[in-house]
Amino acid sequence: MEKVIIIRYSEIHLKGKNRGYFERVLILNMEKALKGIKHEIKRTSGRYLVEGFEEFQTEEILSKLKKVFGIHSLSVALKVNTAMNEIYSAAKDVSFDKGSFKVVTHRADKSFNLNSMQISAEIGGRLLSCYKNLKVDVHNPSFTVNIDVREDGTTLVFNEFLKGAGGMPVGTSGKGLLLISGGIDSPVAGHMIAKRGMQVDGIHFHSYPYTNMQARDKVIELAEVLSRYEGGMKLYIVSVTHIQEEIHKRCNGEYMVTLLRRFMMRIAERVGKSNGAQCLITGESLGQVASQTIEGMTSSNSVINNLPVLRPLCGFDKDEIIERSRDMGAFEISIRPYEDCCTVFLPKHPVIKPALSNVLEEESKLDIETLIDEALNSLEVLSL
Repeated sequence: MEKVIIIRYSEIHLKGKNRGYFERVLILNMEKALKGIKHEIKRTSGRYLVEGFEEFQTEEILSKLKKVFGIHSLSVALKVNTAMNEIYSAAKDVSFDKGSFKVVTHRADKSFNLNSMQISAEIGGRLLSCYKNLKVDVHNPSFTVNIDVREDGTTLVFNEFLKGAGGMPVGTSGKGLLLISGGIDSPVAGHMIAKRGMQVDGIHFHSYPYTNMQARDKVIELAEVLSRYEGGMKLYIVSVTHIQEEIHKRCNGEYMVTLLRRFMMRIAERVGKSNGAQCLITGESLGQVASQTIEGMTSSNSVINNLPVLRPLCGFDKDEIIERSRDMGAFEISIRPYEDCCTVFLPKHPVIKPALSNVLEEESKLDIETLIDEALNSLEVLSL
């Protein structure tokens, strides 16, 4: 009897002739997640088995695999030879000694002398004889004994389906660059796009010394949370202190946020294009703050020349975003009270619906290319 972990995928089944490619990327990502842990991954009939690991590392392996996009569900199972006594022994181990239960059998090996119904009835009867406080309830059992009779002469026995991260394997949908701040929204946006199979790197803009190093470290931690779902990512860090100082000195303060966003988008596009990104990603949610009106988004988009801008949170309200932030493990980091660059020189009454003609008039007071070049000279790159 050997403890194994069953891994199942869902959407990959729909990929037809390209399915092999998605399966190979999924295996690669699982191997990355389990790097440093003794194990072996085997493919078997549209699912995978993790075998050969130390039993004390079971929970660690599950924790890591639950963050791999493309996995629909997991089960910790006992692998035995396909013989009724061995199947019953495994069934006892995954059963409880009281409560209601049912036995569900899937028999891929049609040569076995009992069919699915007969196997379930036989194992269920033996469990009832062994545990006097058990009863059968096929409609609403407190637990289920699942028996999976495979074609290779082995059987898998388990009692629980654990939810995986879902989505598609990271690396199958291109590459994007996420504008990541220390807030709640942008890490969630990156997580959602990575779930669709995109490799997401991050770019963060800071205003040191107006913002402290704790704010910078907070963003690095958020990027590290996101990187665990991707098997690693790059984080580009850029100073925009001088840009904010110039805007504050030369422009109408009500346009600070709008003008700064336009600089961020220009810089992000240049960094993204030089590093293979095929799109930009932001955490904007329509109407959430003054800069996230349709007019503000139009202003930001107008400086982008080549890359599409994805805004996966555009239709979400704050409660929905917070729930997703908690689920991915970022929320407690995001709410730490360290300011980011968007709060520096924040005007009392920022313009909510900026007319593009007014934005261009204010921007004409600035040496745009020189400011961008100076920002790019401050570029740092972290591999997470």
